Formats: sequence, C-alpha cells, structure tokens
Amino acid sequence: MAKAVLLDSGFLIRLMNPFEPLHRVALALFKEYVTERVICKVSTIALAEYGVKGDLQFLPTRYLQYVPFTYEHAEVASAFMRNIIKIKQERGAAIQPRVIIPNDTKMFAQASADPDIFAFVSADAEAKKVYDLLGNPGFEFVNIRTLD
Repeated sequence: MAKAVLLDSGFLIRLMNPFEPLHRVALALFKEYVTERVICKVSTIALAEYGVKGDLQFLPTRYLQYVPFTYEHAEVASAFMRNIIKIKQERGAAIQPRVIIPNDTKMFAQASADPDIFAFVSADAEAKKVYDLLGNPGFEFVNIRTLD
C-alpha cells in the first residue's frame, strides 16, 4: 500500500506564500513528504478554495495528485455529517433544516475513503474540532500550527 497525505487549502496557502508565518514549516514538511516518497494528494475542493486568492498554475503540480469528489465521497461525507449533527444536537446546538456540508467534512470523507491516505494536513484549527467529532475516521490530522 502506498503512503499518501491529503493537503488542504490552508496548507497550500502556507506552502506557496513565503510571507506566511507558517511557510517554513509547510515547506519543510512538503520536502519531507517528497523525499520520503509520500504521495501528496489535493482535493479538487481544496484547489477551488486555494484558487480564490492563489494562482493554481504556480502549485508544484509535479508533486501533487488531484482527487475529484466522487459519489463514494458524497456517501461518506453524508454519514460523517449525520454523526456530527447528532453530536452537536446532543450538545444543544440548533441545526438548520437545510444542512450544508462544510468543505473540510467533504475532504475528510475523501481521506477516509482512500486507504493510502494516512493523514490530512492542515493549518485550520476549526477543521480539527470537526475531525475530533468523527472519532476515528481512519487517518490522522496533522496541524502544521503545532509543528512550529
């Protein structure tokens, strides 16, 4: 089985912008993955987020594999969201009738559905809170903020 990570848009922002405070950490981790032949995957969801302010053409495409959001991912994301809603309702949160699945949950579904992915790499503390609600989704959460 190949080793892979799923990189989110927050990681890409830090990797590609040398003026970001976490750039050095993101770059070192990315170099480590490439050196260790860890496959660096990026969801097309993260690409869309990154492309809002970053230029996709400058991403290190040679070292990235893109993961489209599929029917299987939709099934897993729906199940994740049902569990998250249940936990939040038990904690007293009001849930709107029309449920929107956040992008992080969709990308967690992609990571969970891919047996090669051992980690979701992010700089997003809010995403970590959602990840923690999932219990054990089959991959770890690497927060680059804690690596500095």
